[in-house]
Amino acid sequence: MIEKLSTLIFTTGFVYLTPGMVFMWLIGLTLIFLAVAKGYEPLLLLPIGFGIVLANLPLAGLMEPETGLLWKFYEYGIHWEIIPPLIFLGLGALTDFGPMLARPSLIFLGAGAQGGVYIAFFAAHLLLGFSLQEAATIGIIGGADGPTTIFLASKLAPHMLGTCAVAAYSYMALVPIIMPPIIKLLTTATERKIVMPKARKVGRLEKIVFPLVGVLVMILLVPASAPLMSMFMVGNLFRECKVVERLNLAAQNELLNIVTIFLGLPVGATMNAQNFLRKDVIFIFILGLFAFIASTATGILVAKGMNLLSKTKINPLLGAAGVSAVPMAARVVHKMGQQADKKNYLLMYAMGPNVAGVIGTVTAAGIFLTLLK
Repeated sequence: MIEKLSTLIFTTGFVYLTPGMVFMWLIGLTLIFLAVAKGYEPLLLLPIGFGIVLANLPLAGLMEPETGLLWKFYEYGIHWEIIPPLIFLGLGALTDFGPMLARPSLIFLGAGAQGGVYIAFFAAHLLLGFSLQEAATIGIIGGADGPTTIFLASKLAPHMLGTCAVAAYSYMALVPIIMPPIIKLLTTATERKIVMPKARKVGRLEKIVFPLVGVLVMILLVPASAPLMSMFMVGNLFRECKVVERLNLAAQNELLNIVTIFLGLPVGATMNAQNFLRKDVIFIFILGLFAFIASTATGILVAKGMNLLSKTKINPLLGAAGVSAVPMAARVVHKMGQQADKKNYLLMYAMGPNVAGVIGTVTAAGIFLTLLK
C-alpha cells in the first residue's frame, strides 16, 4: 500500500517543482495582471502570460517535441512561418495608407525611426558579445512590431523568441510612458507647436495601386521580406478594393483573433525556467528598451533634419511616430501636439510615418534574414 501511494505521489508534478518554475509562474501571472488590470496589450500579453505558466508545469509535456500540444502550435504555426504572416494579413486589412500617400515624404520618418534597430544590433554584438543572429533579434525589438520580432526570432534565435516577444509587446504597451520624455528632450516647445498644412485627399485608385506596386518593389528589393510583406499588402488590397468585404472583415476580425490566440500561447510556452533564467535575459530587456528609445530619437532627428532642407516645416513630433507601434505611437504624438497647441491636430499625419514604420521594420527583418540566416 505504501509503495503504491509512493508511486502515486511521484506521478504528480508537485514533486518536480523547482523555485525557478515558481518564479516563472509569477512572471506569467504578472503579465496576465498587466493585461487584465492595466489593459497593456491584453490580446497578446494575456495568452503569453498563460503560456508561460503552462510551460513551467512539470510533467505536463505541453512543449514536448513531436507530442506536446503547444509544441505543435509552435512548430506548425510559428516555425513553419504560418501565424506571423497571417497576423500581417489582418494588420494589412486594418491599415489605411492614405495619410502616408497624401504626403509621401513622411515615409522617410518611418525609415529613419528604424535607426534604433541597427544601433542596438551593433551594440549587442560588439559590446556585449551576442552572436550576429542574436543581436539582430534583439535589435528588431526597436521597431516596436511584435509579429516581426517573433518572425525573426523564430528564424535566427529560437531560444530567445519568448524573451524578445515579451520585451517587444511590453515596450509597445509602455509607449505612452517611454516616448514623451524622449520627445520633450529632443524638441522645443516651438517645434511642437508647428501646424501641419492640410493634406490632399487620396483617391481610391491610388489606394488600390499602392499595395500592388508596394509588394513588387519591396519584395524585389528584399526578397526575404516576402512572407510578411505579401500578406500585409494583400490584406490592404482586400480593404481598399471594396469588392471583397467578406474577406476584409474576416481578415480583420475572425482570422486575426484566432491566429492571435495560437501565437500568444506557444510564444509564452517557450519561456521555461531553463531558457529564461539566465543573466543575458536582463541584457536583452535593457537592449530592447535602448533600441526602442533610439528608434524614437532617430525618427525625431530625421524630421528635424528634413526641416533644415525644406521650406515647408514638419512637426518633429511626427518622427517619433515612425516606430511601428500602430496606432499607439501616433496617438501619443497627437496628444503631445495638442498639449503644445490645442488647435494642433496631428493624428492623421502621424499615421503616415506610423504605417511606414511597419514597412521599415519588415524590411529591416528581411535584410537581417538575407545576411545572417
